[in-house]
Amino acid sequence: MVTHIKDKDDLQSKLSDAGNQLVVIDFFATWCGPCKIIGPKLDELAKEYPDIHILKVDVDECEEIAMDYNISSMPTFVFIKNKSVVLTFSGANYEKLKNSILENK
Repeated sequence: MVTHIKDKDDLQSKLSDAGNQLVVIDFFATWCGPCKIIGPKLDELAKEYPDIHILKVDVDECEEIAMDYNISSMPTFVFIKNKSVVLTFSGANYEKLKNSILENK
């Protein structure tokens, strides 16, 4: 399931709930073309891998979270396990996204 994050507390709660399962945060913007292209693919991945948590953070609505993770381009994907960042990359590369999920889950 893909979950939209409302604020920093919401993000911390979701990270805690995930425990040792993989969390993928998609930092996106509504005006970002590549973000619109990769968005539906995230929904597919969430269905294909129900044991991972996919979170979406709108950088314009949650600027503080974007700053915490040093987000400078969209989309940027941050992979977290046990509340620690294990991988970060930018760009709407579906193959890289899927392979990264498989390598880290």
